[in-house]
Amino acid sequence: MAGMATHVITGAGSGIGAAVARRLHARGDELVLHARDAGRAKELAAEFPGSRTLVGDLAEPDRLSWAFSHQTPPDRVDSLLHIAGVVDLGEVGELTPRSWRHQLDVNLVAPAELTRLLLPQLRASRGHVLFVNSGAGLAAHAGWAAYAASKHGLKALADALRQEEHAGGVRVTSVYPGRTAGPMQAKVHQQEGKEYDAGKWIDPESVATTILMALDLPRDAEVNDLTVRPGR
Repeated sequence: MAGMATHVITGAGSGIGAAVARRLHARGDELVLHARDAGRAKELAAEFPGSRTLVGDLAEPDRLSWAFSHQTPPDRVDSLLHIAGVVDLGEVGELTPRSWRHQLDVNLVAPAELTRLLLPQLRASRGHVLFVNSGAGLAAHAGWAAYAASKHGLKALADALRQEEHAGGVRVTSVYPGRTAGPMQAKVHQQEGKEYDAGKWIDPESVATTILMALDLPRDAEVNDLTVRPGR
């Protein structure tokens, strides 16, 4: 993306989202950072000087449209990067509807709604929608039913969106990272009752490199699905 591109990013507070935001900020792109609440927005704005924020709780997708109507959403969007996510492990015999709904809302329904709300801008710029999915979006394992279901759903969202918007020039990419070092991975290990060693997993910077590659690819090509696995 030549020139000053504007990126809307969810999950810029930590992990892969923070790595991507740092890289785009460093090269002078415009950032619009999604935040759960005003306090978080203030922290992100301080961390990324010159960036704007967009406040709305992904756990309440029904209220995003209302929340944005009280703010000034960006009039230009070159890329929408869905990087925020939550994980709550549990076997089907134990998972409650509340746990199912929380993961589905944050990981699937909110990205769908955020995409819907920003599609006019994305169509106008022939922009890019990028979903950070997960290995769990391709295969589900014991204890991962709800999270994997939300990520399998996210793959379906991306695949349908790609077909719907392709003719208009909007590119859609899904990235499926394996286990990546960061707060979410620490939480997963805690839930699994295992010791967490960040050095064993993918560095968020490596995933950020693949995301920027997909964004910066010349217009004659589109990365559809990209799987990133630990190299050690």
